[in-house]
Amino acid sequence: MTTPPDPLARDGSAERPLRLGFSPCPNDCVVFNALLHDPGLTDLHFDVVLDDVEALNTMAEAGTLDVAKISYHAAATMLERWALLPSGGALGRGVGPLIVTREHVDDLRGLIVAVPGGRTTARLLLALAHPEAVTTEIRYDRIMPAVAAGEVAAGLIIHESRFTYAEHGLHAHSDLGAWWEASVGELIPLGAIGVRRDLPSALQSEVARAVHASVTAAFRDPRASEAFVARHAQEMSREVRAQHVALYVNEHTLDVGVEGRRAVAALMHAARTVHRLDDPGIDPFVAWQPPTGGP
Repeated sequence: MTTPPDPLARDGSAERPLRLGFSPCPNDCVVFNALLHDPGLTDLHFDVVLDDVEALNTMAEAGTLDVAKISYHAAATMLERWALLPSGGALGRGVGPLIVTREHVDDLRGLIVAVPGGRTTARLLLALAHPEAVTTEIRYDRIMPAVAAGEVAAGLIIHESRFTYAEHGLHAHSDLGAWWEASVGELIPLGAIGVRRDLPSALQSEVARAVHASVTAAFRDPRASEAFVARHAQEMSREVRAQHVALYVNEHTLDVGVEGRRAVAALMHAARTVHRLDDPGIDPFVAWQPPTGGP
């Protein structure tokens, strides 16, 4: 088997393109637009893989990506191999997953709930709020049609689905983000940008700096990413795209901050409790810190 070249050259640049995975969702496209389209932002080069978050979690676990958008839930089980960037993630208040049903129901006992993947943060929140729930995994964009067709009794929806479930004739059973905020009192950490820990620390820092610069550029010129977002969300209306970005791209996307780190610690503790994992005693985040001040 041929050993891949060291990804860091002597001058600190990457000798090979880094495999970058993220979802085609509007918030991820906003985060990475400048990184991929502004040649002056970094000397790094990327081979891009677009897929849904659970597929990205699986690829990160397999080690086939160098930089990836991953669920905080998944990250909690991979901290010895993946470090998180302080920029580019999705966390905040009012951003949590919803349980939706076709019929009005009060109790989920005995009902099958479709979930967007076993390693998603949404799945962890369901396990915490409704440990009795019976689940089946369906790709996130197929959940609402499956509930509407009666294939499953309930669905756990994420991303832009929170803005469109009523169009499918569905009802909101509960908001797991609101449950987390009320129960734990912290922000809801959904997903982060991760980088492999076996990459040289200088390369990890350059990736972190570049992603922060890309998010900074997005805040300075919000319209710059519109074409990139629209290209990957052609089935989504302009209004829904705007709602998605407004909700999931916020101050914590630029810098997770002290409040965000506290929320991440709480969620990872919950994940380790559910999975009966020991605390590895590792800082989840890379050593590089964003500069103080706004974009």
